[in-house]
Amino acid sequence: MRVLHTLFVLALLSINASASAAPRQVEHAYGITEINGAPKRVVSLSYIGHDFLLALGVKPIALRHWYGPHDFGVWPWAQEALGDAEPTVIYGGIDIDQIALLEPDLIVGQWSGMTKAEYALLSQIAPTLAHPKDESPYSASWQQMTRQLGRALDRDTEAKRIVDDLETRFADIRAAHPEWQNATAVAAYAPRLSAYGASDLRGRFLKDLGFSLPSELAKIARFDANFIRLEQENIGTLDTDVLIWVHAPSINAALDDIVLRPTLKAYRDGREVYTDFDLTSALNHSSPLSLNYALDTLIPLLDAAFDGDPNTLVPGWTSDKKVSSQ
Repeated sequence: MRVLHTLFVLALLSINASASAAPRQVEHAYGITEINGAPKRVVSLSYIGHDFLLALGVKPIALRHWYGPHDFGVWPWAQEALGDAEPTVIYGGIDIDQIALLEPDLIVGQWSGMTKAEYALLSQIAPTLAHPKDESPYSASWQQMTRQLGRALDRDTEAKRIVDDLETRFADIRAAHPEWQNATAVAAYAPRLSAYGASDLRGRFLKDLGFSLPSELAKIARFDANFIRLEQENIGTLDTDVLIWVHAPSINAALDDIVLRPTLKAYRDGREVYTDFDLTSALNHSSPLSLNYALDTLIPLLDAAFDGDPNTLVPGWTSDKKVSSQ
C-alpha cells in the first residue's frame, strides 16, 4: 500500500508541475512558439539537441541520429544522463508522418536544418522550436541553445545555472593559462586540407579558451566562413602557436600528403595537438555535457604542447610526429 501511495503522490506532483508551468512564448528564426505546461513528450530533430535536453534533465522520447556507433546515438558524455531510457531513433531527413505518430508535445529543431516549410507542418503537430532568431540553422552558440530550451521546457533557472557554471569554468581555465591569451590557434582537418573559422563551434571553443584565431582565414573564405577549404599554398594561414588536427580517417597518410607541414612553427615546436574520435565528436556536439568532456580531455594536451619544450611528446603523437593510434 505504501508503494501505491508513493506512486499516487508522484503522479499528483507531476500533474501539478505540468499545470503550474506558466504559458510562455519562445521567439526563434521562424516566428514565436507558444507553450503551455511542462512538455513531457519531447522529440529532438536536432543532430545535437538531445545533449542539451539531457543536460537539462529531460529525456526525449525520440532523437535524430547524427553519426557514431553508440546506442540511440548518444555519446559517452551523455549516456549517464540518458540512463535506461530508450528513445526512438530518427534516421535521415525530417519525416513529418513519423513524427506525428510519436504524438509529441514539443518538437525541438535547433541545429537540425529545418526549413520554414517543415516548421509550418511540424507546428500543426505540436509546438515547434526552430533555430534562434538572427542565426543560421547551424550558427547558434551553446549558450543560446541552452537558454532557448530552458525557456521552452520551463527550466530557465536550470539553464542559467548550466550556462553560468560552464562559462565560469572557461574563465577559470583562461585565468590559469595566461600564456594562451597572446597565442594563436586553429583547428584543421585533413585529408582535404581545411580549417574551422571563427564562428564555427570549434573556433568558438578555442576563442573561449583565450586563443586568437588567424584573421587570414576569413580573408580566403569563399563559400563558408565556418569550414574553410585551403590549398597547400595557403598553409601559412595555419602557422599558429598551436595547431589542432581533428580526427579523420587515415590521418597519418593525410598529414604526410601536406608536404609543407614541416614548415609550420607548431610542427617544429611540438605544438600540434591531435583530437581522437571521441574528443573530436565532443567538439562537434559542443553541448554543455560534451564541452565539459572536451575540457577534461583537451586541456592536458594543450598543457603538454605549451610546456616550453619542443621535445615534449604531446599525448596522441609518436616521436616521429605520427598519430599514435587511429
